[in-house]
Amino acid sequence: MSPRKPAVLRDGDGQDLRDYLITTAARLIDERGSAGLGVRDIAREAQVADGVLYNYFEDKEDLLAHALLAHVATVMEGMPPMPPAGTGTVAENLRQFIDIGIGALARVVPAFAGLLAQPKVLERFHAMVGGDAAFAGDAATGGEVAPSGQAAPGGQAAPGGEAGADHPGGLPGILTAYLRAEQRLGRIHEEADVDAAVTLVVGAIHGQILPRVLFSPPGSLIMPPPDLAGRLADTVVGGIAPGSPHR
Repeated sequence: MSPRKPAVLRDGDGQDLRDYLITTAARLIDERGSAGLGVRDIAREAQVADGVLYNYFEDKEDLLAHALLAHVATVMEGMPPMPPAGTGTVAENLRQFIDIGIGALARVVPAFAGLLAQPKVLERFHAMVGGDAAFAGDAATGGEVAPSGQAAPGGQAAPGGEAGADHPGGLPGILTAYLRAEQRLGRIHEEADVDAAVTLVVGAIHGQILPRVLFSPPGSLIMPPPDLAGRLADTVVGGIAPGSPHR
């Protein structure tokens, strides 16, 4: 017999209970973090008995891995789109991307950090996003990034390469697609190494978030240096703008 659904699902809203449980767990991860989050917490929030969760998931790790993936997707899908290539300036658009990327990772990375003591969850997540290929950035797509709204070859990528329906390839994919479009327009030197630029920018974003999450007291406000995005964007563009030296 099917488990009794919580009141919120008994009014014909069409949401599947399994999806509701994942959504509930993902919301809890976003609101309070993943450290110490257990089946009882999720069941209480979802208004179901603890045992109901095991009717839909293999174990706690299975549920948390799905919730982690849903959390990443929600953050990515909430990101504003990059300005279209050819609008504004490349430096201005890079500044916007860096600020948005730092904000996205500031929400995503703590969830992973809170699960370091639960490697089985991270292993499940790793398998769900496609294994090591998901962390290869642009190389995982053969040098091409799928258009917005389509899945990139090789599936979803993981944190920093985390993908959502509107952001195939995650942060590396978004920036690669944008810079290549600018390169085709001649606003970036035709010989500029776009992949290297993407690695530098996305790596710098990670570098601002990871140490602050891992080595600061829990709940500390993440405050990157003032105008980091502007200084980083200007430095990158100064090396890849038309007329700059290439070695």
